[in-house]
Amino acid sequence: MEVKVLSSKLVKPAYNGCAAPATEYIPLSIFDKVTYQMQMAIIYAFSAPAPSTAAIEKGLAAVLAQYRAFAGQIGVNPDDGMPSFILNDHGARLVEASVNADMMDMAPAKPTPELLKLHPDLEGELEEVVLLQLTRFRCGSLAIGFTSNHVVADGHATSNFLVAWGRATMGLPMGPPPVHHHKDLFKPRSSPRVEHDHRNREYSKSSPTAVVGHHGDGADNIVIHKAHFTKDFIARIRANASEGRGRPFSRFEIILAHLWRTMTRARGLSPEDTSTIRLSVDGRHRLGKPAEYFGNMVLWAFPRATVGDLLNRPLKHAAQVIHDEVARVDDAYFQSFVDFATSGAAKKEGLSRSALCKDVLCPDVEVDSWLTFPFYELDFGTGSPSYFMPSYFPTEGMLFLAPSYIGDGSVDAFVPVFEHNLQAFKECCYSVE
Repeated sequence: MEVKVLSSKLVKPAYNGCAAPATEYIPLSIFDKVTYQMQMAIIYAFSAPAPSTAAIEKGLAAVLAQYRAFAGQIGVNPDDGMPSFILNDHGARLVEASVNADMMDMAPAKPTPELLKLHPDLEGELEEVVLLQLTRFRCGSLAIGFTSNHVVADGHATSNFLVAWGRATMGLPMGPPPVHHHKDLFKPRSSPRVEHDHRNREYSKSSPTAVVGHHGDGADNIVIHKAHFTKDFIARIRANASEGRGRPFSRFEIILAHLWRTMTRARGLSPEDTSTIRLSVDGRHRLGKPAEYFGNMVLWAFPRATVGDLLNRPLKHAAQVIHDEVARVDDAYFQSFVDFATSGAAKKEGLSRSALCKDVLCPDVEVDSWLTFPFYELDFGTGSPSYFMPSYFPTEGMLFLAPSYIGDGSVDAFVPVFEHNLQAFKECCYSVE
């Protein structure tokens, strides 16, 4: 796919004739500091007639006036030396590009290295928090490659921004404004109680090693397989695993349990090996914070099982392990983390964040679930996107779950696997048990 870059500019917030607010410094929260230092990248496709570039840019300028963090930069507050988001209206990077071919003939149905051409260049040190590329195809279709710095916002916050962007483009109210972090938002209890082993969950004793970009040498023999699970298939495995249980497992729990077992089998691991999942848990409700909180408020659950148990016991076992571990990351767990993270113990003991980008996770698994995020609600006035998926991210064992573009309750799983394990994965992916 030959992509021709036509222009590149900064889009700054538009305040409709009002004076621009003064520069503000928002301190990084304890959750921002333990999350992944990476670009979150997604791809949208809009069929013809696609929205115009002028309308999209005008809407972007309008929404950035409300979501100033996405038009700012990451730096240091000169007054106290604290790492901060600088609300300075630097702007978001907007690249225009074109492809002299039809999208149907060129765009891959699953993440491949070709997708990186639909994003601005992400190598090197990026000055902008948000970078996006509008690529128009000969057929009139439009691909939008959107990337944002994960340190600034998690998936929940980013999806709020995207929906507001569409509404701003159509001249509609954007909804409630974002709520930002401030230094007194996450306070320890009057008698702090660290009741969980945060030293070996959100933190680790090893030094973090930054991985630049989205891939390294380990990506050479990794392919991303898209598994499509129909609504009927999900209902069947969910009913089988939930039999005799008062409340059925959730759709997320059952799909993840199935994929965990499928990946474990395809990898050909020894029965005595242990496999751990890292999955994010949103803390907004658990800490009583508003849904409009803009930033990171995520910790992780770590379901763990031996390979022998995963493969020799029924699907219900894996789903129950996942359910129980997520249940443990409750409001008390989040408050325990707040007590620990604000105590200064991590810095004193030389601990680092455990959320690191790696090329290979085997024997472990990580999952990003977008099943409940309103990504398909992005509408610039010409209708919802015809397709949505994560960009190319070849980390073996890093799963992405998203609602299928079909819109019938089916789910697409994007699964990076070693090429030599792909056939084994396909052979057991659609097995009911």
